[in-house]
Amino acid sequence: MARSSADDMELKRACEAGILSKEKAPEQVVMCLRVAKGRGTWGKAGKLNSRHMAKPRVLAVTTKMKGQKTKAFLRVLKYSNGGVLEPAKVYKIKHLHKVEVVANDPSGCTFLLGFHNLRSQSVSPPQWTMRNKDDRNRLLMCILNMCKEILGGIPKVAGMDIVEMAIWAKENTTTKVTQVGTKDGPIESVVLEADSQVAVEKDLVSQAEEEDIEALLGTYVMAIGEAEAFSERMKRELVGLESANVYALMETESVVEEVLQGLEIASICVEDMDEWLGIFNIKLRHMREDIQSIEWRNNRLELQSESNVALIDELDKLLVLLQIPPEYEESLTGGSFDEGNMVKNIEACEWLTSAIKNLEASNMDPCYVKLRAVREKRAEFVLLKCTFVRRASEFLRNYFPGLIDFMLNDKGNFSQKGQLQRPDHADMRFKCRTYARLLQFIKSLDKSCLTPLRKAYCHSLNLLIRREAREFSNELRNSSKASKSSTPSFEGPAGANQPAGVTDSPGDAYSKMITNFIPLLVDECLFLAHFMCFEVGALDTSDSSNALTESNSTSQSTSEASGISVKPSSSSADLGVLNDCLKELLDGIQEDFYGLVDWAFKLDPLSCISMHGITERYLSGQKAEVAGYVQVLLDDLETRITILFSRFVDDACYQIEKYERNVRQVGVVPYIPRFSQLAARMEQYINGTRDLVDQAYTKIVSIMFVTLEKIAQVEPKYVDIVLLENYAAFQHSLYDLANVVPTLAKYYHQASEAYEQACSRHINLVIYIHFEKLFQFARKIEELMYNMSPEEIPFQVGMSKVDFRKMLKSSLTGLDKTINAMYRKLQKNITAEELLPSLWEKCKKEFLDKYATFLKLISKIYPNETVTSVNEMREILSSL
Repeated sequence: MARSSADDMELKRACEAGILSKEKAPEQVVMCLRVAKGRGTWGKAGKLNSRHMAKPRVLAVTTKMKGQKTKAFLRVLKYSNGGVLEPAKVYKIKHLHKVEVVANDPSGCTFLLGFHNLRSQSVSPPQWTMRNKDDRNRLLMCILNMCKEILGGIPKVAGMDIVEMAIWAKENTTTKVTQVGTKDGPIESVVLEADSQVAVEKDLVSQAEEEDIEALLGTYVMAIGEAEAFSERMKRELVGLESANVYALMETESVVEEVLQGLEIASICVEDMDEWLGIFNIKLRHMREDIQSIEWRNNRLELQSESNVALIDELDKLLVLLQIPPEYEESLTGGSFDEGNMVKNIEACEWLTSAIKNLEASNMDPCYVKLRAVREKRAEFVLLKCTFVRRASEFLRNYFPGLIDFMLNDKGNFSQKGQLQRPDHADMRFKCRTYARLLQFIKSLDKSCLTPLRKAYCHSLNLLIRREAREFSNELRNSSKASKSSTPSFEGPAGANQPAGVTDSPGDAYSKMITNFIPLLVDECLFLAHFMCFEVGALDTSDSSNALTESNSTSQSTSEASGISVKPSSSSADLGVLNDCLKELLDGIQEDFYGLVDWAFKLDPLSCISMHGITERYLSGQKAEVAGYVQVLLDDLETRITILFSRFVDDACYQIEKYERNVRQVGVVPYIPRFSQLAARMEQYINGTRDLVDQAYTKIVSIMFVTLEKIAQVEPKYVDIVLLENYAAFQHSLYDLANVVPTLAKYYHQASEAYEQACSRHINLVIYIHFEKLFQFARKIEELMYNMSPEEIPFQVGMSKVDFRKMLKSSLTGLDKTINAMYRKLQKNITAEELLPSLWEKCKKEFLDKYATFLKLISKIYPNETVTSVNEMREILSSL
């Protein structure tokens, strides 16, 4: 059996410490036990229905001395967060009027303590559950004994038997032998001690009663020592007592009759009282039924009243949704759309939109959806919406053309003679933004009405933009100081077609046209997308070029000032509709750009280079999907410029290819210096990437080199002379440009290699013409050395020492005249005198190298023959 918490001294000390921390006067803890606290309700037959979770608590029975009186308390202690006991509640035992053991607890460990001084008897009292019955009996016996000692009585006990409690107390009481001192010496005294250390003092007598009993027994001699005499005595006394009782009964007969009569009268009164109580019970039952009926009707009336109040509130809310404010109804049905009334119109649109949305089935209680009033109001709101949208659409369809017509009639908006007018649509956009919110509400109310409005806006604005572009381009052509440029031609005499400056290039006019109109077109595309409520993304200007800085900033300010929210992405269907509107907006404007490009090409074909550069720069800066048609326009312009420039390059190549090939070429062909002039001028026009120019260089130079090879083949005798003179001229004319242009540098190196090869072939030819026997003899020696040793060669036919001496004498006799003749040969065929010194130096170097090779062969075959050395030959050449 587990140890009871009543014997836990640590728990007792913890309780004393917890009570002492709250109370000033000390209290003695008689008993303390751990319990579980629950909450229940009084049921029938004193039963308790539990519905609360049990909490750990400690019940402590304490006493406190106040003067001569002792006060008893029942304290409830709980555990704090730190596990320390602290007082939670205190009950005075003098207020205890009932102790009840819960019947529905099979263990019998749960009980209730009823106190008659509780503030609210309707609150269910706490129920206490012990660990076992022994702990329950210890605590209840302690409380009952305390009530008997201090109060002189015990409270009402229910749910347990007092006799069983007494039997339990007797069985669970231990005996304690103590020594008691008397006159005759110490004797043993048996003292009963309960396990709970609570004395069952109801079985003992007080000290005064014990003294009286001892005095009485001292005065009466019982003669217990004579058993027979004592027995006879007791018999006699018993007979005497019985006789006395019979006699007393006989004497009290009259009293008994009176008592019986009184009892009969009392029984009659009791029967009358029972009858009256029955009558009263019936009346009370009828009254109870009447009261219940009255309460039921009262409850129904209260419920009906609350329902009526709630219904009125709901109807008031519904009426707010169904009622049209007069000021909004006036604006929606017949109000003006002037700028001053737009605030009222926008407020009316906001109300109408929210009203229609509130009456949708998804936003209403299902019980209201089928109401007749709701259905009629919904139809009325739809009719009002259709009326307003029709009026607003009709107004805007007339407003846009009227606004554009006003601008078309004002000549100050267009370029005039001697004055270029930059197009400015700021005022028009400001007026249009007044109706931006109206367009938003038209889209939300009826999206199909936007299509005719978009067409009307695009058609009207297209007329304005096309006229602005036409007037601007005409004035650019009329006011331009550029005349027809003398672009270098590959036809005619070599000295004609000198390059002109590019200060008045027609490409400047194209640049002004692009600079003024491309940002305008981008702005109009963005404004159209935002103003006409297309769900498109905003312009991304993070990677735009510097040329579009002004355009992008204007576009951003336009989208911000319009007050229109822009979604991060657009659907493909909406983007397709937008592209159709943009095409209608900008259709036809490309003709003015094409005309300006053609005009510039006729005046100066090289202006295509600058026009291509600025077009490519603007094209790379277009990142917005809403400006896709502008990008298409720029793509077409770039393609047209490329085609025109390619036509110019093709014409140049054709002029080179058709050069007269049947006549012997003397000197440098004319197209080489003219190409250098053309390249120098083309470099001045570059205003962006070099791709277009480099492609032209590649095509023209390739044709030049191919054509030069064909021209040189007309007279095979002079092939090398023609090639070396023209390649030298090519290098000389393009030396400066080749240092800065990689493409020309590549062809410069190609021409240099071809020049060196032509020089080498021509010099070898001149040397062999004048020293033919010498080098033919050397060639024979080389051929013989493949098949025989050097010692055998002098014995061959024509290779003897005599033959060698004859050949040497014929070749080196009159060396001065031979070398002079070789120089005159070079001088005779070369038309470019500036090439002669370098060519002669190469000729001498080449001759000395060949002569040194000849001497090495001779030294192997004819070691003893005397021949002019290389140094002597070098001195002879240098002296001439």
